[in-house]
Amino acid sequence: MRVTTNALRNWYRRLPRDEASAIQWWTYFRRLLFRLTLWFLGVTVGLVVLYRFLPVLITPLMVIRTMEQLGDRDRSVRWEHQWVPLEALSPKLQLAVVCAEDQAFLEHWGFDFQAIGEALEHNRKSRRIRGASTISQQTAKNVFLWPGRSWLRKGLEVYFTFLIETFWSKERIMTVYLNVIEFGDGIYGAEAAARHFFNKSASQVSREEAALLAAVLPNPLKRNPARPSSLVYHRQQWILGQMRMWGGRIDYEQSNTPRGRKQ
Repeated sequence: MRVTTNALRNWYRRLPRDEASAIQWWTYFRRLLFRLTLWFLGVTVGLVVLYRFLPVLITPLMVIRTMEQLGDRDRSVRWEHQWVPLEALSPKLQLAVVCAEDQAFLEHWGFDFQAIGEALEHNRKSRRIRGASTISQQTAKNVFLWPGRSWLRKGLEVYFTFLIETFWSKERIMTVYLNVIEFGDGIYGAEAAARHFFNKSASQVSREEAALLAAVLPNPLKRNPARPSSLVYHRQQWILGQMRMWGGRIDYEQSNTPRGRKQ
């Protein structure tokens, strides 16, 4: 108790004051906000720079899903995740997720404004909400943030998307994305998903299997690539068609995004 009292006294003595010894609260809170901002920038930028080189072994979503599983008797507690480098992720799978989730991935700087505009127009006319998150945005959300639709989380998503587009290459964004994205309840990353659903590594998945994995990404808790519904199968066929339009490959050095692509 004495330690706490002494700390409060020392804090009180260090408060800024004017010539009449009156506490200048505005100056104090301005300085505090400045220090907190510097601390936030230092921590967040530092994390992004570190993850440019280090594997991402745990994310907030993995922890949240585990807590949800522990609290639900009808769900098994599962945490399947294995980090692999980009070379161990099939180029077919890389292309499949680009075709399914973000066909402007090679060209934008984190945000596809054309897709955002189309989504806003669609959502204005329809009850079925359409998203416009890019692979970069999804990576930022999965690695650094929590699920949700609040303005705070969305604002932080924009901030972290800007950071990873600044400090990471497109290859690094794809590597992290495919290593942390949720493919099922407690199944994170392409390597764990390929082994769980197809009993093979992510480097060995076929074109059809890659398209199935990409087809479940909008709702991985309800869609299963090993037992595809008619909706998943239809989505798979569309993705395969898009992959053919791309020439069956993705070129990070010289963008081979098809001109006149269909969003």
